[in-house]
Amino acid sequence: MAERLKDIFFAPAFLKKLATGLRQVYPRFDQNIFFNSINDGAWEARELLERMHHIAACLQQMLPQPYSRALEILQRVAPQFQGFEALVFPDYVEQYGLHDWDLSLPALGFFTQFGSSEFAVRPFLREDPERVMAYMKQWAEDANPLVRRLASEGCRPRLPWAMALPAFKKDPRPILPILEKLKDDEAETVRRSVANNLNDISKDHPELMLEICERWYGRSERTDWIVKHACRSLLKAKHKSALRLFGFGEARQVRVNNLKLAKKRIAIGEELYFLFDLKVSGEKECKVRAEYTIDFLKAHGGTSTKVFQLTEKSYAPGVYAMSRRYSTADKTTRKHYPGKHRLAIVVNGKEQAEVWFELLIRQSRKQTQKAKRLKE
Repeated sequence: MAERLKDIFFAPAFLKKLATGLRQVYPRFDQNIFFNSINDGAWEARELLERMHHIAACLQQMLPQPYSRALEILQRVAPQFQGFEALVFPDYVEQYGLHDWDLSLPALGFFTQFGSSEFAVRPFLREDPERVMAYMKQWAEDANPLVRRLASEGCRPRLPWAMALPAFKKDPRPILPILEKLKDDEAETVRRSVANNLNDISKDHPELMLEICERWYGRSERTDWIVKHACRSLLKAKHKSALRLFGFGEARQVRVNNLKLAKKRIAIGEELYFLFDLKVSGEKECKVRAEYTIDFLKAHGGTSTKVFQLTEKSYAPGVYAMSRRYSTADKTTRKHYPGKHRLAIVVNGKEQAEVWFELLIRQSRKQTQKAKRLKE
């Protein structure tokens, strides 16, 4: 069985290292009391983020006050940590620093170098967006790419697993100066954040987002990559303006023929194998973006459509045999249910062919043997 994330992060080794570092900076820090407060009887039941919040709460009990003194100690310890576990430091600021913005916002800019402050900054943004965006503009000019990334990632309207920002969903224009400043950043992590921010904006304001992309597209390889990644949701949604931006207009000379399944009935967990011919007629090359979609059955009825990429390039006239395999094994992000499902091939935003298949509940070895005996 795969190890759970909550057992990988915030493990005893991390807690011991944290306690040791705190004691070195603050000799009155009692490690035994800290460990006892962490292991309060509910630790095992807590999920990953709950454990992080609990650690921050225990630190609040153990560190001296006022807040400025506790923050000073944490800032001296934080550089010993990197990655997800270091999120406990900005989390402390999120929980206990909303009363002192002059200390907390610079601290978030500091802590983000070790564990991103993208989640912790959002309560501040919800309370006073204008004040926080002034810090974001400073962070966007920082020499450290992790700080520059915070300027974009922290103000994403739809940051996954984070507090929503309704004001920026309604009006994302305060974000745009940050993105303009970072659109040609030398750091890939910063550019990816800019693209993800634009993709968030496209969910509520597609035309505004496309106006930006049209201005940026063709300026440099960096901005071209951002624009393409930012448009991924609109491209999957068959948005005509987004398709045209990348040259995927109506491909009248492209046809999908002979779409077939190796098997029309398969057990959940097996592979679905399909093939078809992509025919390009005429005399000139044609830019083709081909995808396949599957309408998945949901637990309580209805369907959910997912889009999967097949190919994206220019094709000379001719016939091209294509095939793919899709695994119906359950994943953490997708569970499969028995019943009839629809698979379709989409070319340049237009559906051209469809086929149906049925998913069956996988039988156990005993059930298979019993069925075999009954047939005999």
